[in-house]
Amino acid sequence: MQPAARLARFGESTIREMTRHAMAHGAINLSQGYPDFDPPEPVLQAAIQAIQQGLNQYTVTWGYPPLREKLAQIYSARLGWTVDPDVHVTVTCGVTEGIVVAETAVLNPGDEILIIEPAHENFRPAAIFVNATPVSVPLEPPGYRLDPERIAAAITPRTRALILNTPHNPTGRVFDAEELAGLTELVVRHDLVLITDEIYDRILYDGRVHVSPGSLEPLRERTITVSGLGKTYAVTGWRLGYVIAPTSLAKAVHSAHDYLTICAPTPLQAAALAALELPESYYAEMTRDYHRRRDVMLGYLEEAGFLALQPEGAYYTVADYTQLPIPQARWAPMDFSLWMTREVGVAVVPMGSFYSTPGHGEGRVRFAFPKRLETLREAGERLLAMGEVARRGKQEVL
Repeated sequence: MQPAARLARFGESTIREMTRHAMAHGAINLSQGYPDFDPPEPVLQAAIQAIQQGLNQYTVTWGYPPLREKLAQIYSARLGWTVDPDVHVTVTCGVTEGIVVAETAVLNPGDEILIIEPAHENFRPAAIFVNATPVSVPLEPPGYRLDPERIAAAITPRTRALILNTPHNPTGRVFDAEELAGLTELVVRHDLVLITDEIYDRILYDGRVHVSPGSLEPLRERTITVSGLGKTYAVTGWRLGYVIAPTSLAKAVHSAHDYLTICAPTPLQAAALAALELPESYYAEMTRDYHRRRDVMLGYLEEAGFLALQPEGAYYTVADYTQLPIPQARWAPMDFSLWMTREVGVAVVPMGSFYSTPGHGEGRVRFAFPKRLETLREAGERLLAMGEVARRGKQEVL
């Protein structure tokens, strides 16, 4: 018996693989982007209350009605058009399902979708699932700016959609007005659908403000906005995402979700409503905390000899390790990441896993820092001891 041939085009997620290695070797997990601190107490209590009050069965397939109403209220203001909770909003099992639903809703077999890389690992499989073709458009370090000419060169008569993540994982970029304007012109000129992953929209640095591309007037009727609650409220394991789709695509999004998962967990959807009703002081405190985490992470990386990007948003940094004064600095990113996990005790992700084309991501790894300060400091001390670990390993080989 042979499995479907299309599944041979991708294997296990490298991010999850590195988490497995971290668990096996007792490493501090800075590979997978989940917090090691608790969600807000009111959100936890809301989940407990929902379970105790009997919200334990299926809810409406498109989402728990009060949650959809709240999301419609938020996104009507954010996107600048009237979002109908019964038409335009679909609650999904995380942003991962949201991306699969969005791509399923717009792609036919043989269609092409442009993926701005580096990109999250699930963007490509979502296209392959429906026999569409993912087409890579790589960003170049160190700036990782959107290049309209490079995007335009990738567009063919088969191109149907483009997917963009902002704030960006893994680079931490928040694409600016000039970049979004160039992207908008191409999307409109070539009659594309834009799918946006905006899961990090509340994690921003140095006074930056998130702009949803779907709020730009030329894009309002051709953008599917995907986001979720896992990152902002530290509930990644709850798997709560949502899709805001324009009227022309909303029914297709509903249908794709209906036959994938029926509905996201009902009591957790009820708790999500409590999360969205937290006061502004919660976001201000979260922003302060992430600035501290970023500063601690970057400080240790610099002291250890890495060349790390200062993220503008999200909670990752890309670090160049090729200038480290150790033999492993010449290794390929996957080999270096495995050595870091097993020997240094800090798990990271090779940047090559965010690209589908060879030759990109060389000499770089991603660090995730949504962790308690004491976790980051312990990881930092291990990084500072990296040289000694490398020397000890060389002596053992000799």
